[in-house]
Amino acid sequence: MIRFLFCAAAASLAANSASLAQDDPFLWLEEVESEKALDWVKAQNARSQAELEADPRFDAMLEEALSVLTSQARLPLGEIQNGAVYNFWQDDDHVRGLWRRASVESYRAGEPDWEILIDFDALAAREDRNWVRGATVCLSPAYVHCMVELSDGGKDAGLWREFNTQTKEFVEGGFFIPEAKSGVAWVDSDTLLVGTDWGENSLTSSGYAREVRRVRRGDGLDEAQTVLRVNEDDVAATPVVYRDGGAPYEFVQRGQSFFEREFFLAQDDGNTTKLPLPLNADIQGMLDGRVIFFLREVWNFKEETYPQGAVVAYDLENERAELVMSAADNESIESVGIGKSSIIIQYLDDVSGAAVRLMRDPEQGTWNAAPIPLPENGVVSLVSSGGGTDDALFSFESLTTPDSLYFVDAGKDGEVRKIMDTPPFYDATGVVVEQRFATSADGTKVPYYIMAQDSVLKEGDAPTVQYAYGGFLSATLPVYYSDPSRPQHGALAGLMWVKRGGVLVLSNIRGGSEYGPRWHQAALKENRQRAFNDFIAISEDLIETGVTSPEKLGAIGRSNGGLLMGALLTQRPDLYAALDIGVPLFDMQRYNKLLAGASWMGEYGNPDIPEEWAYISEYSPYQKLEADKNYPKVLFYTSTKDDRVHPGHARKAAAKMDALGYDFFYYENIEGGHGGTANQDQLAYRTALEYAYFATMLMEADQ
Repeated sequence: MIRFLFCAAAASLAANSASLAQDDPFLWLEEVESEKALDWVKAQNARSQAELEADPRFDAMLEEALSVLTSQARLPLGEIQNGAVYNFWQDDDHVRGLWRRASVESYRAGEPDWEILIDFDALAAREDRNWVRGATVCLSPAYVHCMVELSDGGKDAGLWREFNTQTKEFVEGGFFIPEAKSGVAWVDSDTLLVGTDWGENSLTSSGYAREVRRVRRGDGLDEAQTVLRVNEDDVAATPVVYRDGGAPYEFVQRGQSFFEREFFLAQDDGNTTKLPLPLNADIQGMLDGRVIFFLREVWNFKEETYPQGAVVAYDLENERAELVMSAADNESIESVGIGKSSIIIQYLDDVSGAAVRLMRDPEQGTWNAAPIPLPENGVVSLVSSGGGTDDALFSFESLTTPDSLYFVDAGKDGEVRKIMDTPPFYDATGVVVEQRFATSADGTKVPYYIMAQDSVLKEGDAPTVQYAYGGFLSATLPVYYSDPSRPQHGALAGLMWVKRGGVLVLSNIRGGSEYGPRWHQAALKENRQRAFNDFIAISEDLIETGVTSPEKLGAIGRSNGGLLMGALLTQRPDLYAALDIGVPLFDMQRYNKLLAGASWMGEYGNPDIPEEWAYISEYSPYQKLEADKNYPKVLFYTSTKDDRVHPGHARKAAAKMDALGYDFFYYENIEGGHGGTANQDQLAYRTALEYAYFATMLMEADQ
């Protein structure tokens, strides 16, 4: 009887869900490039931009953002490859950017002798195209043969063209992959593994490649040999080639969901062999015939148990596994680099960065770790490892400490030397950063960082902007600057907000990777509310400790963080006076039908399954918007060219709020992809809009 009642309730919920979608009066806004939809966008842009630009602080904020985002003093981070450091650079003279390289010797001396490979501004002008640089994939170890992705306006989809780093020219008649969401990997100088849109029935429901083929030089794409084909309801088939002592190991990754993957090793006879790895594992590279991978679940293999959050080596020939490194409860392994003969791991210790180098003892079959002596109490990032060497590059920063770059010399007993640093973008005198903990609804302790002038914290009740992401294993770290930079980064926040008397808060809520895979998995699917509760707990802690008040508290989030903002809007509007909702997921009833949305069902669940829509419907912001609520005047922003999170989410949310009688701000960049901007100038403008919005809503006019 109970089962019958449950099935009947589920059927009723499914029918109601379908009815709600059919009754949506704003579906027309999902037609991205339709004249009617773009006219609506332009009208909203004109209204909102005029109001926000009229704030007397906007012009100064725009100049401040530009001074950071186009500064020549930013660190030119790059990867070591075959004796050179390769870097992508944007500034006010090179808005679309330069791809360039310098010798390791000059780079290590702090005076890189840059050689320009591709000037993307000149390329776009010469070809009269709105090119935005995408990914670059080169054949190691020589790093001469490259495939360069070019995107129209910053979309995820792009076309690929072959480029030669010796001639510094695109190869006439070389490899070419038409526009699609493609994956490319070099096997040798005449062979690629490619996953792309091959034509009819060649894409998954998420819009990615179903099939990886081997493409040989001189052959047409229609002549390419199939290596592996996956199911339509899988996320993607992705080619990956790792080199170990010069030998290529060809893999195809079958993404069953966003997080669950199978790995197949391509054989010389055209067959593939499935590796015995668990579904929640990520291959990091090859070393001495061993596949190095990261575990996101416990793995029981040949009477041994390998813990979640560990790095493991699997010997392809002997089919044996070895534990490389595990993480403690307060740690999270974040980056794994494979060098010529060693492994470098960067990890978090209570959200503070550290790193080790691991060498294998061949007699014992164990891996020995040696700490890399880097600065403490900040963000440590692995910038480069491998490229034919055991040398490595690390950066260090914090919310108030500008980026510094460190060279780790494997040939000098691991000597660590600072080779470059960034001058401060603002005067941080008197600015303090504290790590605090709030208690969430289920008793979990959730860390957060707070940044403010010491005098402002002591006075209390200050305008405060609280940030979080809380999803997809992405940690929120207290960085000073990172490309592409965001408003919550220390350089921009310090200059544009903290110096004006504001407070910045970074929230390490569940859904991220701050404490490893378990921290992420705690907020998956039916447990999504935990991430929202964590953020709310921090907000309440800020109010209870006198840092701010509901009249002066704002929040900011983008993409998955935009979904978080929507949940806050509909669940706790009493806590916030401003919400900055960027490139958001909002209509969770239709998210899996829009662009890449189907690939995220491993994170949120499938709204077409009644039992899963039951819990998604409890928080889906679009369906939860109601009349006669005390909603703050929110800011939505998105991008017409975003082909990852559909701009229809933000459009429909704003239109529904309008129909319900609420005022709001809305800005949609006509280009820019999921980042929301296509270049540094556009990013500076949008950042100024965001801080002008917070200043308007939270600050006194003279602040």
